[in-house]
Formats: sequence, C-alpha cells, structure tokens
Amino acid sequence: MKKIKYYLLTSILLLSSCNKSDDEDPNIIRIETDLEIIDFIWGGLNQYYYWQEEVVNLSDSKKDNESDYAYFLSQNPNPETFFNSLLHPDDNFSWIVDDYIELENMLQGIDISDGMEFGLYVECNDQNIFGFVRYVQKNSDAESKGVRRGMLFSHINGTRLTRANYRDLLYNDSTSYTIKFSRLSYDQTNQCAVITSEQESMQLVRSRLVKNPIYISKVIENGGQKIGYLMYNQFLGLVESEGKDYNSELNDTFSNFLSSGINDLVIDLRYNPGGRISTSINLASMITGQFNNQVFAKERWNPKLMDYWNENSPESLLNRFTNKLDNNQSIFSLNLNRVFILTSSRTASASELLINGLDPYIDVIHIGDHTVGKNQGSITVYDYINDSRDKNPNHMYAMQPIVLKIGNVAGYTDFPDGLEPDIFVKESLLNPGILGDINEPLLKIAIDQISENEISIENNYLFKEISTPKDELKEKIIMDDIIIK
Repeated sequence: MKKIKYYLLTSILLLSSCNKSDDEDPNIIRIETDLEIIDFIWGGLNQYYYWQEEVVNLSDSKKDNESDYAYFLSQNPNPETFFNSLLHPDDNFSWIVDDYIELENMLQGIDISDGMEFGLYVECNDQNIFGFVRYVQKNSDAESKGVRRGMLFSHINGTRLTRANYRDLLYNDSTSYTIKFSRLSYDQTNQCAVITSEQESMQLVRSRLVKNPIYISKVIENGGQKIGYLMYNQFLGLVESEGKDYNSELNDTFSNFLSSGINDLVIDLRYNPGGRISTSINLASMITGQFNNQVFAKERWNPKLMDYWNENSPESLLNRFTNKLDNNQSIFSLNLNRVFILTSSRTASASELLINGLDPYIDVIHIGDHTVGKNQGSITVYDYINDSRDKNPNHMYAMQPIVLKIGNVAGYTDFPDGLEPDIFVKESLLNPGILGDINEPLLKIAIDQISENEISIENNYLFKEISTPKDELKEKIIMDDIIIK
C-alpha cells in the first residue's frame, strides 16, 4: 500500500505543483487519507464482493501494475462515488458508511429515534405525502405521548409533506420536531387517498433508543386451543454494549410457549428487515427441534471464496438446525409440524431465510404481502491495519457489501420478487387493528385457519406507498459477520 500511495501522491503533487511537505500541507494529508479509503474499498470488494468476478474493475489483474492501479484509484477520490461505481447492476443492497459506530449501533437495534415507526404514502395529486404509523417502539418518546398504530400525519413543523421535501423534513439531524395528525378517506372513483389535516399537533423528541426485537409475545386461548403469538422485529443476538443476549430472551419466550402447552404458533415478521443468520437458525430450531443437525440453509460466495471454503472448510457453507445457543444453553423446541408466518412488503433477509429454510421441512403457512426478495447476506468490512484487527485510525469508513447468496436445503435460492404468500393480503390503512389482538386482520386470518373457520379478507383499498430512506436502510441490514482468515 505504501508504494501505491507513493505513486499516486507523486503524480498528484506534480499536477498541482505543490512545494510543501506532507507534514506542512493538510491537503497532502487529506489526499493520502482519501487514497487509503479508496484503496480499502477496492481491496475489500475485490476480496469479498459476491459479484467480484463479474465486475471488470474488481479483477485481480487490476493490481498487476502498481502505478496503473494507483492512477485508477486517483480518478475517483470520493469514497461513496467510487464504491457505487464498483457495484454490480443486480446489487440493490450493498452500502458504505463514513461512521462505523453509527452502523454498529443500527445493527444492534440501537438508534436515535422518537420511536414512531411509519410508512409513507402518496395522495391523489401524486405529490403530497402522508405517514401511517405502523407501530411505536416501547420506552420511547412517541409511546409516552400516546402515539399509536394507525395514526396518520401530514405536516412536519407546519409544512405539508410532499415528494420534494419529505426527506429533508423527516430525515434530518434535529432532535425534535412537531407533527400534525390527519384523517384518511378513499376516493373510489380515482382509487387514491384523500387526507384532511386536523388541528391536533404534537412535539416528538429523538433520543438514544435500544429496541428489543421481541415486540409482542403472548399465548392466545381461542376455542379450546392455545396459540403462541410472537411479533419479532429484528434478528439480533448478543449486544455486549447493552448487556443484552436477545437469543437467550428469545429462548425464554419459547420456554414459556412450551410450558403453556401451545398447539400452534404465529410468527409476525411483517416489520422485520432481517439480521443474523445464526439467529434465524436458532428461531427455526425453536419452532421445530426434530431436525437437529440437518441442513437448514446453504451459502454460495464468489468463486475465489468458494474455492477457499471448499478447500479449507466446506462445512462452513452449510447452516444446520441446532439444539444449543452460542452460550451452550439448550434450546426450547416446540417440535411443530406447521407454523403461520405473517409478512408485509417490508419483510426481508433473515426473515425470508426463516420461511425459505423451514419450507422443505414443515408446513409454512405464509400470510400477508410479498416479501422484499433479499436472498443475500452481507458482512461488515473494516479497514484493518494489522493481524490484530486494529482499525485504521485515519478514518471511520466501513462497508456492508453483499458477499453471499443463501438458499434452502432443496437449493431454492432465487426469489428477486419476494416470497409469494399462500394467502395474499395487504395491511389496511383504514382498519389496521391492534397488533396482537385476535381481531387484527392478519392475525385473525391465521387464527381462522387454525380454527378451520371460513377466512374473511376485507376489501383492502390500495394506496401508493413509497419506500422510505429508513426502510431502505433496514433492508440492507447485516447477516453474520464471518471472518475469513
């Protein structure tokens, strides 16, 4: 790397006719740091990126001539632009950040948030935007002020939300903002939303929020049957900074289901963007138990890493059902032969892996909307400067590139349009129901299926939804951070 820096810095100095030494000129220090970041990006993608072999500029031969390689790096000194220039056209989920601490927090369910989780929709004029509150995080400012599922909002700080301004109004660094609520009706002639603003407004405050992925866990007794219900919103594991072992907490939930003698289980993943492969395996093993050590999922990496795995550790490409957590705690398994899973268009990644991985083994009744279609996994790639894995002190960049595709034991791996539900139903904005209540529309369908009652799907009006920056970020969430030595 030092030779590469020398070649590039020499050429830049000649072009700029700079007479100052590196120590005296902060511009030279900045150029060298930028080069370090660009070189780190190329090296990480060249090693780990799933499509490495198909991207011409990531070819191993790119470094055959160091001066040519240095010149290539110098042509695009902006890290984000350079990173994006190396992505494959089929890649919708790789990303880069300039602050890996912020990334690490998000991957552990830690956020600066008021706790209001929402979707955004477009009105009849195709320009105005309104928000629909999907749910509210526990122990948040929004919860303390009475925000609840189904509420609608149209104004931020007195300004009407539109396609042109919603990113600036909703996704900025301010610690507080004022929200105005609204009422929704449906124009059946034009098949679109009509919003009427109300006078009520509320100030919400953002602060550091630790989100427990187990949002609701309960046993529902219905017609002599006991049904376990779990709304699970992120596949998290051990979060050392908070002293939380969410795998153990998930296991405790299944211990309660087991001791309660439930007959059926409903897993609600409609707001779960994914998370760790290992936690998805744990959850699959808690649902079942009779398939211990059988293959749950198979991984496929780029060709040179597949060669590495096949030569050194072919077992590493296989993910198996287990009967123990990482801390050696025995898993409480229900030994079920069927499970009901609720999804939405926001269900992604490790959530899809759970459905796809279980499907060859048990009856998975999939209720809701088509999922995102992310059959891929990523890892966090840092700029390590030595074998002790010390991070480069000169910058805070880290990458989250797609490194693998993952399929089930039957080899089914490609579902770019998402997993198709057995019973298709979208959430109703006009009648969203209360999460965990037996009359909440999606949960009621599952309960009616279990009770063998006739299923009633209400006439859901369709509203034009836009993908929020937060949704897009969540869908890029990490799977397992696998270290290749």
